[in-house]
Amino acid sequence: MKRDSRIFVAGHRGMVGAAIVRKLGAAGFTNLILRDSRQLDLRDQAAATAFFAAERPEYVFLAAARVGGIIANSTRKAEFIYDNLMIQTNIIHAARQHGVARLLFLGSTCIYPKFAPQPIKEEHLLTGPLEPTNDAYAIAKIAGISMCRSYNQQYGTRFLSAMPNNLYGPGDNYDLTGSHVLPALLRKFHEAKAAGAPTVTVWGTGTPLREFMHVDDLADASLFLMTLDEARYDDLLAHPEAPALINVGSGQEISIGDLARLVQQVTGYTGEIEFDRSKPDGTPRKLADSSRLHALGWHHRISLEEGVRDAYGWFLDHVAAPS
Repeated sequence: MKRDSRIFVAGHRGMVGAAIVRKLGAAGFTNLILRDSRQLDLRDQAAATAFFAAERPEYVFLAAARVGGIIANSTRKAEFIYDNLMIQTNIIHAARQHGVARLLFLGSTCIYPKFAPQPIKEEHLLTGPLEPTNDAYAIAKIAGISMCRSYNQQYGTRFLSAMPNNLYGPGDNYDLTGSHVLPALLRKFHEAKAAGAPTVTVWGTGTPLREFMHVDDLADASLFLMTLDEARYDDLLAHPEAPALINVGSGQEISIGDLARLVQQVTGYTGEIEFDRSKPDGTPRKLADSSRLHALGWHHRISLEEGVRDAYGWFLDHVAAPS
């Protein structure tokens, strides 16, 4: 990409899209094309096609998606599969129609089987059943991966799918009915501290292992992938075992129980932690094998403790601060 290339960041108001915009701006890219959902409903095929015809983006970061935690994923499955299928289908198809040079489709490692071998390699896709609590979202993302691969094969497009693990950071969702585990814990512990509550209840047993990555690291990896030289980029697209698919992970694995204790430390909460074993744990372990990305020369930079402190600072400034 050149510094004045026309770059469309789909979903720039979300946590991931906003981080990509920050990264592109810091790297000197000056010709960003941005639309929020009020200006452009990406679920509307006619609107998406007209947008691509008028704006002619050369590069696309596809970060627009409906996302959420266990509660949202398990109780609003129809919304998750419909919205995500429509958004990604319209963008990928319009990108092919209007000659986009490269497209990076961002998903999630929930695409992999619930009991996939650990750490999870890209070729483990479609080798077993999914985690039931978020299967609708996962199926939509798997469809997007297949669409990128199919368009590459039939039309010669150069679309790549990147699958990050659990993300967090500035701009995260702190609504307890729709958030992921880390922002939910930050809010729970903060509010318990403010209220002087003697205990904080954490869902599940606390034993599941998760990998977390700061969203600014994902933005850095996204730019790294989109600016790879032609030979290495083409090698990813043509990988014999997992074409056009790459994991983006930190390797920072931690149990939910230890994560809760880290959040307790960061927030300064001095009460007790209780685990509600009647609530679901989800996948027992989810660690991405990011060795292909590491072999290309990219590694995460933000440690988990540093990242959690950064996320809590953002929460204090933007969510907890009095109006």
